[in-house]
Amino acid sequence: MNTRRISSVCHVGNIGIGGDNPIRIQSMATIDTNDTEGCVAQAKRIIDAGGELVRFTTQGSREAENMKNISARLKADGYPQPLVADVHFTAHTADVAAQYCEKVRINPGNYVDPGRTFKHLEYTDEAYQQELKKIEARLVPFINICKEHHTAVRIGVNHGSLSDRIMSRYGDTPEGIVESCMEFLRIFRREQFDDVVISIKASNTVVMVTTVRLLVKTMDAEGMRYPLHLGVTEAGEGEDGRIKSALGIGALLTEGIGDTIRVSLSEEPEAEIPVARQLVNLIPECTLLRQQTEASIKDDTITLEVDATDWETLQLKASMAVGALLIDHKAHQLVINNPRFKTEQMVALADAILQAARIKFTKTEYISCPGCGRTLYNLQETIARIKAATSHLAGLKIGIMGCIVNGPGEMADADYGYVGAGRGKISLYRGKECVMKNIPEEEAVERLLQLIAADNR
Repeated sequence: MNTRRISSVCHVGNIGIGGDNPIRIQSMATIDTNDTEGCVAQAKRIIDAGGELVRFTTQGSREAENMKNISARLKADGYPQPLVADVHFTAHTADVAAQYCEKVRINPGNYVDPGRTFKHLEYTDEAYQQELKKIEARLVPFINICKEHHTAVRIGVNHGSLSDRIMSRYGDTPEGIVESCMEFLRIFRREQFDDVVISIKASNTVVMVTTVRLLVKTMDAEGMRYPLHLGVTEAGEGEDGRIKSALGIGALLTEGIGDTIRVSLSEEPEAEIPVARQLVNLIPECTLLRQQTEASIKDDTITLEVDATDWETLQLKASMAVGALLIDHKAHQLVINNPRFKTEQMVALADAILQAARIKFTKTEYISCPGCGRTLYNLQETIARIKAATSHLAGLKIGIMGCIVNGPGEMADADYGYVGAGRGKISLYRGKECVMKNIPEEEAVERLLQLIAADNR
């Protein structure tokens, strides 16, 4: 059986990530970070469910400043778990948040580079190096603040928010995603700052697994052993969200890769914790099952014998065991056997896993975010309405995003997108193209359905 990749330790408040520490479980609040009472209550629910870190969106200095109040309240109530600030677009916000949180997540795609427009930019080598110097000039002061306050950092790269600069030079590729991370990581190493965790996420499980593997090889080649945060972003909700998360995260966990995980479900954040905990608990069994199953592949078919007494455990175990085999195209067909469940259930589960691995599409694909303090509409209700109206459109991909951070980027693989544009306003996309801007929320689902119907005609 594979052993866990040995990484350095990132010190985050009162816990360590990496090294000999257990794999840490975390989630993210969905409440407006200005709402101290709501954030404290939700953080307690996450922690009571077993969460070891809680992340909050800090879209501006006001939200970052309020992390001081949220932290103080939680610690006064006996909740010492580390809090993480999530920063996009405004680098100054990271400077503020680093004073009050145990960890700050920054996104290389929008920390210094402007928000992507999917335009191709031309750079000479000299001009490109000047862009890197701009990043370093802005990043070093932040690093110094983190050193002063003993604040850890997550360099969190998202497939959906790569900068135009990176995509123009490297394309929308694993190599580009990794380089976006490494540009920042090399600066942290030069500044001798080691309390760093790395994440590379995508809603596409194949992109996520392939890119994390490439990142590990690239770091190894440069003598780096930073701990890794795993997640399939915008995984969705219900059965599909669990299968997609288990397949992507589990493929890496069974290879010994991963030091902390977050299962991103479009549900209440505390619902993510038991799923994540079960994935960690299943690592030894699924690693062995993966090896046994690979040895028995025949006629382009994986035949998987799974011992599980409840449906969710069966979903997670099956997805974890075959995730890497399908992503690596060891086979393109899947048969799952378990005498406790009906044959048609096993066929439906196999189809769902094949779809999560991007091999065979038999139903509508929903790319939906878990929501956060940036989300200004009822995400769960909206997902339910869109699903009810479109679930018969097999093979169609629909992105449902709370805000613009990863919206068009993560939906590059989708046919249509529904993206929060502001309070009570929605923008609709066909692929990467915004075709309707700032529609009143109460009209948006119907307008999306009209768009799909018109295109189908």
